[in-house]
Amino acid sequence: MALLRMTDAGFYCEPGGFHIDPWRPVERAVITHAHGDHARGGSAAYLGTAEGLPLLRARLDPGAHIETMAYGEHRRVGAVDVSLHPAGHVLGSAQLRIAHSSGVAVVSGDYKLAPDPTCPPFEPVPCDLFVTESTFGLPIYRWDDPRDTMRAILAWWTDNLAHGRTSVLFAYALGKAQRILSGLAAAAHPLPGPIYTHGAIERINAAYREARVVLPSTTRVAEAPAGTCWSDALVIAPPSARGSRWMHRFDPSSTAFASGWMALRGTRRRAGLDRGFALSDHADWPGLNQAIEASGAARVLVTHGYRDELTQWLRGEGRDAEPVETRFEGDTLEVGAAAGEVADEPAEGAAGFEAPAG
Repeated sequence: MALLRMTDAGFYCEPGGFHIDPWRPVERAVITHAHGDHARGGSAAYLGTAEGLPLLRARLDPGAHIETMAYGEHRRVGAVDVSLHPAGHVLGSAQLRIAHSSGVAVVSGDYKLAPDPTCPPFEPVPCDLFVTESTFGLPIYRWDDPRDTMRAILAWWTDNLAHGRTSVLFAYALGKAQRILSGLAAAAHPLPGPIYTHGAIERINAAYREARVVLPSTTRVAEAPAGTCWSDALVIAPPSARGSRWMHRFDPSSTAFASGWMALRGTRRRAGLDRGFALSDHADWPGLNQAIEASGAARVLVTHGYRDELTQWLRGEGRDAEPVETRFEGDTLEVGAAAGEVADEPAEGAAGFEAPAG
């Protein structure tokens, strides 16, 4: 009996009788985090982290049966022992450890090793089989210290303020926006001006605050008083707001995008943005290699992203590695938005979350 196997619904743990981040409804689903390509509705029962419950409640169907576990807690499910461990990706994100008489597997979901004050840091979990993402699985992707990136965002905002321009920063609503808010508050006291948010972001801010994550004061754009002067403001919006009528109120403005894809000059140029800030909630090339090495795994399965390239590299390093085709998307929609395409995200005032991305 295989500990993990791929089915038409995704990874399945046969001895435990559950799927992991399934992409169609199943009887029992273990969810690594609340991004839409990992947490899909319709399943009969879910298991996730206690820390991520506010996000799962908002993401999944009303009335969904969700059980939770604290990080590090162990539970017997079928013939396996399961536990959830911090992945450092977004609030409540986890790696799933599955222990069986045949060995130990860890499904990492999405993860990053860079510091992020809005979620617990990535925790290496020793295992025999490690399932890793590869969103940024090329040597060209190496992130700067996020504190330097926050200082660069502040400098851009301050310069715009001096020239009477509204600073509009596009960032994905779940995880990225909250990381930026927290990072800016840590980098400057006081901040250069007020912060306004798109409704899709403000709804997730509320979920983070419910989970006791400290964020600076923000105001939803739709709730700003009539006659608000935007020239000293930072406005954080999802990529779908680009080119929409919602943006007209901020003219004149300077636009920027916070994404790992901004590390590529060509992407920044094609996007037609004033600035790009390379900030990702996924591991960069050194981070991927560090996490794989720390797992001690004899075998590695590589999922979404540059899976063939990372697999080839790992094999060249003497590792037993194999690419696995999945429906996880990582930042694929984010790169489309960065290049000027429109992502499928809610308009101001709509219910729900943004399209899946990191």
